[in-house]
Amino acid sequence: MAVTLRSGQPVLPEAIAFDCYDTLFLNSHDDWKLSFAEIIAAQDIPLETEEFWTYWRKYEVNFRKVRTDLGRPYNSPPFKSYRQAWTECFQQVFDDINFDGDANLAGDRASLHMTDRPVFPETVEALNLLKGRVKLGVFSNADDDGLLPLLASEGLEFDFVASSQSAQVYKPALAAFEHLYTGLETDPSKIWYVGDKLFDDVLGGYRSGATTVWINRNNEEVDREPEPDIEITDLRELSGILEHIDG
Repeated sequence: MAVTLRSGQPVLPEAIAFDCYDTLFLNSHDDWKLSFAEIIAAQDIPLETEEFWTYWRKYEVNFRKVRTDLGRPYNSPPFKSYRQAWTECFQQVFDDINFDGDANLAGDRASLHMTDRPVFPETVEALNLLKGRVKLGVFSNADDDGLLPLLASEGLEFDFVASSQSAQVYKPALAAFEHLYTGLETDPSKIWYVGDKLFDDVLGGYRSGATTVWINRNNEEVDREPEPDIEITDLRELSGILEHIDG
């Protein structure tokens, strides 16, 4: 385990909030492809799993690119839940291959599989180490019907939980973090936001005034500005940092 502090000793937080997928729970492409194989089998779609996934990802990645205009938020398109966006992506694939598939059924299956993700080995212990010392929160780019059952599956408890669907906005938009801070009833200067994405989590947290914590389990390089205030490789390191500041 290793901790990197890039902006000096951080302020002792009153609240620590987390992203969910790939921060608290693993969300791998391999798991996604298992679901795509099930969708193929259910509808007898004439594509191999890898081909289907590649087709669909092209449209899904484009949705992520255009869903939020950071410079001019009022120019962002109307909010779409993941279920709606993913269903539209499936329909585009079916149109491309001239297949009379049920995009709604495929979208439902893709959404349902977000409730079944493996928890990272240290997540429960890390949260228990923090419980009672700071408020705990979650804001995830997710639909409620995926996020809430997933958190409940491990008995994880937080003072405030929000999704892009409940807030009607996606990270890294400032409004997403403002929604989180309002729910936690804590000033952003006293909040640490923990996530695995340099764009969604670190950029969004920085722009909103929080202390940013990047969970970097795969020894990746920081390849964009701003740099995270804190870099960790294991969520349990958060407790050690608190003890160091408080000590």
